[in-house]
Amino acid sequence: MTQLMGRPLLEVPGELGGRPVLADLLAGVRTALVGLALVGVPVLGLWIATPYADSDAAGATRLAGALWLLGHGAPVLRGGADAPLTLTPLLLGALMVVRLYRAGAGAASRRGLRSRWGGPVAVWTGYCAVAVGVVLHCAGPGPFRSRVLPDLLVVGLLAGLSTAAGFRSVRPETAFARFLRSVAVGTGSWFDRLPPDWRPVGGMPAVCRAAAAAGAGLVAAGGLLVAGAAVLDAVTGGGRGMALLGRGPAALSGLLLLTVLLLPNAVLWGAAYALGPGFEVGAGTLVSPGGTELGAVPEFPLFALLPQEGPGGWRLAVLLLPLLAGLVPAVLLGRAAAGRRSPVGAGPWTPAATAVAALAAALLLGAGAAALGWLSGGALAAGRMARLGPVPWWTGLAAAGWLAAVAVPGALLVRHRALGPAGVECADAAECADAAVCADGVECADAVEQAETVEGPVDARSPAGGTAGLVRPAPGRGVHARLTVPVRRRALELRARTHALVRRLSGQRGPTG
Repeated sequence: MTQLMGRPLLEVPGELGGRPVLADLLAGVRTALVGLALVGVPVLGLWIATPYADSDAAGATRLAGALWLLGHGAPVLRGGADAPLTLTPLLLGALMVVRLYRAGAGAASRRGLRSRWGGPVAVWTGYCAVAVGVVLHCAGPGPFRSRVLPDLLVVGLLAGLSTAAGFRSVRPETAFARFLRSVAVGTGSWFDRLPPDWRPVGGMPAVCRAAAAAGAGLVAAGGLLVAGAAVLDAVTGGGRGMALLGRGPAALSGLLLLTVLLLPNAVLWGAAYALGPGFEVGAGTLVSPGGTELGAVPEFPLFALLPQEGPGGWRLAVLLLPLLAGLVPAVLLGRAAAGRRSPVGAGPWTPAATAVAALAAALLLGAGAAALGWLSGGALAAGRMARLGPVPWWTGLAAAGWLAAVAVPGALLVRHRALGPAGVECADAAECADAAVCADGVECADAVEQAETVEGPVDARSPAGGTAGLVRPAPGRGVHARLTVPVRRRALELRARTHALVRRLSGQRGPTG
């Protein structure tokens, strides 16, 4: 009796554990239904709260299904004129990708007998089965209608890639993982085709890190511009965005939800604005630092943050943001060029190899910026509203150009500072002095005496004073290093005296105390 009461009444996980294909299939169905509920519950709630709704419950569910398809990037038709609606809410799309990725990872970690139809294939099949039902339900008449074949193709492609990525994260030795590894090896071997002096040995990880850092900086710049535009609109008394929110609780909630879903799109548009090419809000329009040309735009809170029409003027200052975003990649590439992150046995890169790595990072960033610019844009209708968002290839070229202009000289400068004139890595004088001063068991005040013991008597008239043996520049170092030696010496002396005073006040003694 105790064993029976200790067991659950329905051992669903145990039963499905022996049938992993069925478990994976149900995992795909559950993933699709959860994503559909995330969209459908707010839409149905707003439909119930609307006092004079124009459609019935079936129309509300079709609207929820159309939004769910839009989150996957699937095109939807709007109105009786069948105007295309292709503007993808990236936040909703990111939620779908994360859910599918986790479902693929869960299928990979599930144990049991697995056939060739198990794993990501079963998860993908369950997800697409729900998608078929949603597409067929939204194909009827209404303000938003689905396009059966294109929608199923887009949803199936996104579901397949996301599920396979999650499955690969747990089981890296699948065929998909081997394919990705072969692509990475082929990309890295591109450097091997260059001449030896132009070849950054083991530089592909550093190039990827630099491109990712530059992309994060540009996204942060776009978010800063969106937040600044919102604050400026509220402070200056324009209130264009706030005026759109006073239309009742249901309209206010709907506008806020749509604004949140489209906020990542606005951030990417802000990044394109900071890069210079800007973006479009309809055919024949342009929003860029050099000037803004707008016509009639839809009444929406995010569109209310657009700058006024006219020349750029002080808005040209936003072009400094891409310069700042390129500083961190320059430092990363410069340190890698100096051998700080090189593989074992790989020496520092030549200046030509450093420039090649920086240009490769710029090209990688440009490709990513073009792809994100394409994903963030789309159409709201036919005619004038058929083009919204950044122009992908202009955005990619601008991102690559800005990073190349900053990272190439910046990486060469960081490499020059980290390497000696002979082209080998030399220890920083401050780091050497810090290692001597902060030796275990020795007070910092005795470091100067140790230096005098090792180096011999120190000439008090020397420009380095009492610690010249610690921070004396190596022969052949540049003028900059010789000018900064006294400053470093004074800073190290102050640090040593302060540390010794703190130790004496706290009652700590050295080994001879």
